[in-house]
Amino acid sequence: MKYVLFFISLFFFQTNFQAQRLDPLKTNDFQKQEIWVDSILKNMTIDEKIGQLFMMQAYSNSDKKHEDFISELITKYHIGNLIFMQGTPEKQAVLTNKYQSISKLPLMIGFDGEWGLDMRLKNTYKFPWNMTLGAIQDENLIQKFGEHLGKHCKRLGIHINFAPVVDINTNPENPIIGNRSFGENKENVTQKAIAFSIGMQKMGVLANAKHFPGHGDTDTDSHVTLPTVNFSKERLDSVELIPYKMLFDAGIGSIMTAHLSIPSLESDVKLPTSLSKNVITNLLQQELGFNGLIITDGLNMKGASNYATSAEINLVAIMAGNDLLLIPNDVAGTVNIIKKALMLKTLTEERINFSVKKILKAKYWLGLHNYKPIDLVNLTEDLNTIQDELLHRKLVENSLTLIKNHQNQLPFTEFQTKKFAYVKLGDDAGNDFLQMLKNYTKVDEISDQNLDGLISKLKPYSHVIVGFHKSNANPWKTYKFTDKDLVWLQEIARVKNVILDVFTSPYSLLQIKTFANIENILVSYQNSKISQELSAQLLFGVFQAKGKLPVSIGENFKEGTGFATVNLNRLGYTIPEEVHMSSQILAKIDAFADTILKEKMAPGFQVLVARKGKVIFQKSYGYHTDEKKIPVKNSDVYDLASLTKILASLPMIMKAEQEQKIPINAKLFEILPSFKNSNKANISVKELLSHYGRLPAWIPFYQGTQVKNTKANSPKFYSATKSDSYPLEVAENLYITKSYTDSIYKLIKKSNLIVNQEYLYSDLGYYLFKEALENSYKKPLNTLVDEAFYQSLGADRM
Repeated sequence: MKYVLFFISLFFFQTNFQAQRLDPLKTNDFQKQEIWVDSILKNMTIDEKIGQLFMMQAYSNSDKKHEDFISELITKYHIGNLIFMQGTPEKQAVLTNKYQSISKLPLMIGFDGEWGLDMRLKNTYKFPWNMTLGAIQDENLIQKFGEHLGKHCKRLGIHINFAPVVDINTNPENPIIGNRSFGENKENVTQKAIAFSIGMQKMGVLANAKHFPGHGDTDTDSHVTLPTVNFSKERLDSVELIPYKMLFDAGIGSIMTAHLSIPSLESDVKLPTSLSKNVITNLLQQELGFNGLIITDGLNMKGASNYATSAEINLVAIMAGNDLLLIPNDVAGTVNIIKKALMLKTLTEERINFSVKKILKAKYWLGLHNYKPIDLVNLTEDLNTIQDELLHRKLVENSLTLIKNHQNQLPFTEFQTKKFAYVKLGDDAGNDFLQMLKNYTKVDEISDQNLDGLISKLKPYSHVIVGFHKSNANPWKTYKFTDKDLVWLQEIARVKNVILDVFTSPYSLLQIKTFANIENILVSYQNSKISQELSAQLLFGVFQAKGKLPVSIGENFKEGTGFATVNLNRLGYTIPEEVHMSSQILAKIDAFADTILKEKMAPGFQVLVARKGKVIFQKSYGYHTDEKKIPVKNSDVYDLASLTKILASLPMIMKAEQEQKIPINAKLFEILPSFKNSNKANISVKELLSHYGRLPAWIPFYQGTQVKNTKANSPKFYSATKSDSYPLEVAENLYITKSYTDSIYKLIKKSNLIVNQEYLYSDLGYYLFKEALENSYKKPLNTLVDEAFYQSLGADRM
């Protein structure tokens, strides 16, 4: 595997020495880079240098007063960097171009987009959270995610994205990290973080590992207080710091320092690690040898802001070794206090130059020495592409984690004999899950106001799929079961075969005291439309379960748990581009459908397009009748004619031709020797299929079974009940003798051919193909077709 790390050698990184690591901000044309940086630095005033140390928050959903405030910070205080917060991509692009135009030096634009620009901006793409990604075993997919996110950032003029989160989430009660972490396993977190960072920096956007030295085992939020981490230096060195060490070797460009109290690293327990020289200079820069940008976490957060005045905090942060002050308060006061420290020699200009030079190197690395404004054309479209959805689907498919599969019940097989119910728990919707389940078999949604009523309604069902659905709005939303949900789940599982599908954090399962009666558990991580649809497909064997739990569920399910399932190759559902077709082209079907309805060619209909085992278009139009009372739905079942030829005989003929059992140019007597001496002996298979075989359009076979005078059905041929003598059903309560099949073939054999060889639609050839196929394969046609095609698709009806 590309990102496999040989952790057996980690002792090498745990020794106390000044690490000699690469400079992640050094470019290939480093000589030109140095010339550019030095030329800028030597011409900067002290005010301009100090201005480069700030990264101020800017909003694209605010008013003109805020825009003027940011403009003043740039022109008056020479602010060198901005981090955009809430808003829209269109407005952010306009403001970025505006702010860049009034800045003497190019601004470095930051963003906090851990799962995509959607974390802050409307109308942008939302990828899965890190906890979901932590279940994936293919690191190449994580790199692709980094590339996609890097491409989005680049398109919007963002230069540094504050991701990935590399905190090892060993505390399930962590209120701020949780789903934002790749999990509790240091190797897994490290591999994912490296892959993501490589992908994003490949696109020319700086990655940022946070929150140094590790925010994963806290039970308070540094936004509101100063959390304490009571680990020894040895523990931190062997767990929390591992991702950072490996990321430094992989060339990550920047680090975010956390607001934590860690007594083993800083004896002053009131001093946040983000402001500690022991942590930032001695540990991060000297011991670990990090040479990239060092950026504080938001200095407006209570974990830092409670320490002293804003200006004092900002000065201490610089003196501790940070290069960039993220979202500091009191810019004017900070400029003054830094100047005062310079005058008093408690801070040197060399120290300021050290950070400014790194910032300028980063700007060169980012291409800001050749700055170009953001192109506003098609911006939103470029940030929401089909390729993004394709990757999203692949990420979710690879994350789904089966942690319990009693007697290998999953995926469902022979489900025609099972009766399924779906029960929704949780406070979010599960409609997409239910609708996808219904694409494979009959599934009834069962609900009731009280438990007894629900249990009673579930009696007829053999399997109950319980979907636990929680909000997918953001990773901080509560994932917990209510007490009622827990009781109902256990009571259902006590009397029924339950498949529990969890569309939220796996930590939710910690509330369940016993799993004895819950026979099957699938963790789907998030309640997105894509997660719901793919989870349902996994249950029916469209693809394998591949995910592994990124965190432990107590002692019941340890980190790394995850059972693979059998791929039954059933028909799946996806978007056209996954099978190399175009959504835009298929969208034209709507126009054709509209014409059909307007011209009254049909009152309504369904259209389904499938390719390479995937349904890529399924839509219903119009009504059942011209009265327009009942709209057509995808779930509607029709009485259909003329399908046997297309869906049964023809696929088997194609299979037989491929296997040279019925060659396309074979003569009829070669596949049915009984026709050797008939007038049809030399008709080819190709001529029969194309309706150029000169066969009559039809033969009124029924006439030979009627009483001549009355035209009534003759008891010689028909019976109202099925029996060995009358085994073939003709219609409801009407069965015909088996011997009449021979009569039908004799009538076809004796029939006259039409005079001219021209197109004439005839069903008679398919009577002959049925006989030829069954003779060749020694099985009935319905069995042949089912075994060859429809069993693997999970299709039990047409």
